Amino acid sequence: MTETPRIPYWHVYVDQDGTSRQARFDIRDFELKGVSPGVTPQWNDKMAPSQAGVTFTVLPVGWVGDWHENPKPQWITILTGRWFVETMDGTRVEMGPGEVMMGEDQGTRDKKGHRSGTVGAEPCSMIVTGLDATPTVNQPGHYR
Repeated sequence: MTETPRIPYWHVYVDQDGTSRQARFDIRDFELKGVSPGVTPQWNDKMAPSQAGVTFTVLPVGWVGDWHENPKPQWITILTGRWFVETMDGTRVEMGPGEVMMGEDQGTRDKKGHRSGTVGAEPCSMIVTGLDATPTVNQPGHYR
């Protein structure tokens, strides 16, 4: 029997006091099933249905953004290069190719959110999938 997979992700979230924080969790509610009848089974973890917009982003070498909130809950997957995300609690995480983050820091105290920027000598390219979903408060790791 094959072990159920897990995919790690960083969750940038807002606590009950309006402070942005981040912690690492796993997407883990996988089911071995074909994506449609007659298709060979594969591991799938379907998230709650939502309208979504996809943006490909390239951050130039040396880019550092001002403090801001994510515009909406959004999955960010790093394709090339590296970047950092710093939250209001002082945590700074660096991520590289293949790493995943859920940005859900809407509603922070003073709309400070987080700060982010590139790391190293190459641009950071990513795919950003913005969800038309209601952001949560003080629910770290609720994406499973």
